[in-house]
Amino acid sequence: MMADRPATQDQDGIGLGTRGSVNLMTRDLAEAQRFYGAVMGWTFRDGRLGQEFCVAQRPDGSPAAVIGAIASTLQVAVAWTPFFAVYDLDEVVARVRERSGTVAVGPLRLPYGRAALGADRDGAVFGMWQDDGVPGRISGRSPRAWLRLRTRDAFEAAIFYGEVFGWGNDRPGAPEVHYEQEEVVVRTEGQQLARISSGAVEAAPDPMVRPMWRVHFPVDDLEAALRTTTEYGGRLVDVHDSPQGREAMLRDPDGALFTVTELPQR
Repeated sequence: MMADRPATQDQDGIGLGTRGSVNLMTRDLAEAQRFYGAVMGWTFRDGRLGQEFCVAQRPDGSPAAVIGAIASTLQVAVAWTPFFAVYDLDEVVARVRERSGTVAVGPLRLPYGRAALGADRDGAVFGMWQDDGVPGRISGRSPRAWLRLRTRDAFEAAIFYGEVFGWGNDRPGAPEVHYEQEEVVVRTEGQQLARISSGAVEAAPDPMVRPMWRVHFPVDDLEAALRTTTEYGGRLVDVHDSPQGREAMLRDPDGALFTVTELPQR
């Protein structure tokens, strides 16, 4: 959720470039650290948002995600959620509602900024963050995680998010939107921020088929990640091949879904 600050100050980051972050809303911070430390090899440090939060770091020390034990406090589902940085949170919240989206939580005041949790017209949940320092920018410029939105209609979703966040407009620095093989691809600074595909069913009894933002992390050894997931109380949901590489959808012990992808060795 955090935005860039001068190098001399603490930075809480994420790895989606300068327009977004990945955040785990969970119930037990210690259990989340135990699980993701084992499966992903992350270490953890205190963040700027208080004792309920920590910053996950990759083995090289770069930030991977923000984890907050706030699901019970906010009465929201345990989930990995993308947060998109904005310049004016009140204006963006108004745009979400004007376009038939919903805002379930916030805007809330947190240390160093304000946040809100919303959903698009088809029910896919996302977050919004306005930083008190340099709004609209997120620390961590390398694409160490990526997003995929499975929704009812990718083109309608692209219009919704474009109108809400300014994706695809002519403003300098705005993320670019492209249509590739019946998918919408959003890129910022030349790096992929998200892919949006059609086919989800809003009222499907299976939650896996409903519209949802999904967070993907790269791993060096998929089989090792699968073994560690089950050993530490998680669950394998699905394994399949993708254009990026062989990947698996997993549930952590608290129920949050995420995907790991074994990238081809270069």
